[in-house]
Amino acid sequence: MHTLARGAHEAARCAAAAGKYWPYHDLLFEAQPAFRRDNLLRYATEIGLDLADFTRCVDERRYAAQVEADVVQAQALGINGTPTFLINGRKVVGGLPLEELRALVEGALKARR
Repeated sequence: MHTLARGAHEAARCAAAAGKYWPYHDLLFEAQPAFRRDNLLRYATEIGLDLADFTRCVDERRYAAQVEADVVQAQALGINGTPTFLINGRKVVGGLPLEELRALVEGALKARR
């Protein structure tokens, strides 16, 4: 995990609390690894979040404990980067073409039937 990942994770949780997780998530993935504080605040503005509320959330580190819990859980599962998918107990690391990911999920679903 890179040094700015936790801050981005916390900021994404702030965006989620304001009902804008997915638009914020998409900007983070497009812009990675540009996750310095000024970038995180600019992304919030770009998706229409209230900048004062968002800044307060980020600066208070309101979701730091939840992010830490996510990190601990990921480490326990052997996950140390994104994207990582767990598909029916199988760890799949890295971005996959949509069709390949779909085939893995469909195969896992068929195996459960």
